[in-house]
Amino acid sequence: MSMAQLFFYKFDVTRQAFFRSRHSFGLVNLKPIVPGHVLVVPKRVVPRLSDLTPEEISDLFGSIQKVGLAIERAYSAQSLTVACQDGPAAGQSVPHVHVHILPRKWEDFGGHNDRVYPAIDENETALPEDLVKAHKLRQTKPQELHIDNEGREPRSIEEMEKEASWLTSFFSDES
Repeated sequence: MSMAQLFFYKFDVTRQAFFRSRHSFGLVNLKPIVPGHVLVVPKRVVPRLSDLTPEEISDLFGSIQKVGLAIERAYSAQSLTVACQDGPAAGQSVPHVHVHILPRKWEDFGGHNDRVYPAIDENETALPEDLVKAHKLRQTKPQELHIDNEGREPRSIEEMEKEASWLTSFFSDES
């Protein structure tokens, strides 16, 4: 049985998806801020939370809860950072609602855990360009991108697909 294609804005991210619900999906991140940094995204491409129906909002936040619990287990995290930049003035750079989930430990950022917020902003700023470049490379030949953004290199589709496959094992068939 083949699964329906999933898009993050205009980019096919089907191979990076590890979780699907009726209206949402989870995907691994191109340039994770910490290991296990993932996104939860509504299937319908809309720019703002206010554009989602009540059913889609409910599904999105239920999915965030399920994905967060699995990510915490998978990465032996002590907490989570859950963040949504809702609109360009809030730092959103891709016009498709998405929620960042980052597994957190006390020692992250040398114990200065609030440093995650500028890191999320920097990650979000580079995201459109990184997605375009990754998509173009996927259509030609597999190779890694070499963009320096806080020393985090974008991952190959194969790396992301491997992580997505592993994370799928943290969900029961009921999702």
